[in-house]
Amino acid sequence: MIETAQAFGVDIGGSGIKAAPVNLEAGEFAEPRLKILTPEVSTPDSVAEIVRQELEHFEVPANIPVGIAFPAPIKPGQTIDFMANLDQSWIGVDVTEVFSKACGRPVTVVNDADAAGLAEQQFGAAKGQDGFVIATTLGTGIGTALIYNGVLIPNSELGHIELPNGKGDAEKWAASSVRDQENLGYKKWAKRLTKYYGLLEKYFNPDLFVVGGGVSRMSDKFLPYIDIKTPIVPATLRNEAGIIGAASYAAAKLLAN
Repeated sequence: MIETAQAFGVDIGGSGIKAAPVNLEAGEFAEPRLKILTPEVSTPDSVAEIVRQELEHFEVPANIPVGIAFPAPIKPGQTIDFMANLDQSWIGVDVTEVFSKACGRPVTVVNDADAAGLAEQQFGAAKGQDGFVIATTLGTGIGTALIYNGVLIPNSELGHIELPNGKGDAEKWAASSVRDQENLGYKKWAKRLTKYYGLLEKYFNPDLFVVGGGVSRMSDKFLPYIDIKTPIVPATLRNEAGIIGAASYAAAKLLAN
């Protein structure tokens, strides 16, 4: 692995498993990322084997911290009790144990939205922001990360907050995938996002919203039409955020121990 990398990050998604060495001083990849398609049957063994292959590909030294962004709430020492985007055989599994065993080394696992939010707070759109930041990812669903004065409040699931007037689960009405499925224009979609972010604004009074996910590339088409009082800005790290955040989280955990 290249010398400018201080940690290694992996971002596990329903369609792809991405990994790269990370330069934590610059908040960027130290080498181009490697992406391997998520197995069609994404069991713990099959996914863990791909992560092992990615570590081997980059020849990651044993002393380098490895962080894995995973699409589920993560509580150390507890098993998964809900899984949306991978095989249901993950339920009841200790994720950290599975990856550590497959990779032959300790690894640190963090929720994927939390990893992305941390990266934006440390290196991206929320860098230097005091107070309460809510980072969101708009994609297949809606992921959220809560950060107060630089400290992560883990495992929030505010994409599932119930909207009023019978709209139901927020991500089933306002996620980017819903915009695609219903062929909504960006301005019309922004009206839905206004209701969603307006509700978060009402309940949490944040100092800043950061909007990530692949659709953040087109932020100029919808962010100006989200009518709320709280400042709302596009993520700057975009699809790199999960890898960078996971690597940074793992390095911080190693230092803390």
